[in-house]
Amino acid sequence: MTTSPADEPSGAAMTDEEYGALRASAALWAGASVLITDQHGKVLVQRVGYRPFRLLPGGAVDAGESPAHAAARELQEELGVTATPTRGLAVDWVSTTGMRVPAVMKFPGEILHVYDGGVWDDEQIAAITPAEGEIEAVEFVEPADLPGLLSPGDARRALSALRARVDCAGPVLLEDGVPLAPGVLDRAGILRTARTRHHEPFHPEPAPESLPVRQSWGWLFAPDGRVLVLLEPGTGAACLPGGAPEPSDRGDAATTLAREAREEAAATLADTLYLGHLTDPAEPCVRVRYAAALTRLGPVPSDPATGRTYIRVLATPEQVLQLFDWGPEAAAQLTAVHTARTRLGLPRAAQQAVTELAGPTSW
Repeated sequence: MTTSPADEPSGAAMTDEEYGALRASAALWAGASVLITDQHGKVLVQRVGYRPFRLLPGGAVDAGESPAHAAARELQEELGVTATPTRGLAVDWVSTTGMRVPAVMKFPGEILHVYDGGVWDDEQIAAITPAEGEIEAVEFVEPADLPGLLSPGDARRALSALRARVDCAGPVLLEDGVPLAPGVLDRAGILRTARTRHHEPFHPEPAPESLPVRQSWGWLFAPDGRVLVLLEPGTGAACLPGGAPEPSDRGDAATTLAREAREEAAATLADTLYLGHLTDPAEPCVRVRYAAALTRLGPVPSDPATGRTYIRVLATPEQVLQLFDWGPEAAAQLTAVHTARTRLGLPRAAQQAVTELAGPTSW
């Protein structure tokens, strides 16, 4: 019996033994890892004694084993947790030059599957039992800290997989941790720098008149229920439209928001609704939050206050929260956001990829 591989020239034929030997000579390693976050967007990493870098849970795929089964097995062996990841986030081709290993290993390249381990609550985290003698510690770290804790290739892969999870775009194909078809979150470098941190208490009632307003931000809704987010090229920092009051605003926080949205994003608003405010224990001030409907976006502007030209994107409110570090208070603000969305007569946004708004748009 002979076999004619699809990539063989016309007329070429090989025995099964020859074809098997040819394919074996091109064999690659296979691996699987699992991306897990806590409820505040921090990533689970493991400290091990045999590597100078932290690792995501995972390891080599055994002979005859599927990558998904390997991921589940590694979770059990390393963390003492029974779970079966079913959703892939990324498939990475790790080249012979992309992984620095001793030459004696004769590393042939590797196909590494990254699975979504989900968002773990306090009970799931408490159930972790690190493998004695292998896992020295389990930590949850900020995404921006991954490049300083993981090897360069592992950090690129983890951040690419995390962006794919935020983007809800399905598994991404990587080469040495870099997407073959980068999305807007990859191009902006989102999550590679520290997320904006506001752990202050959120209050849905009116702000005390005795405290000055330091900041006015807005959840600005498109008709499909998604909101406008601004991404800063170069740093990957995300922000909601808004900013600090100026004298021309005459002490009106809604006017501040409208002005800032116009300057930063060329956005025109309607039906502005007050959501609540954050209080800062370290400073006697408030940071107010509004919701409003978007009616128009002009050409992408340059912010006169900072000189920045932001990337404008639409994202679901749930995606937005993954771009910030707002701690336990984020849930209360999200509830207020959806209440305002309902009052504006807008639908709950369907799960979908983040969309860039590069040009003028009217609704």
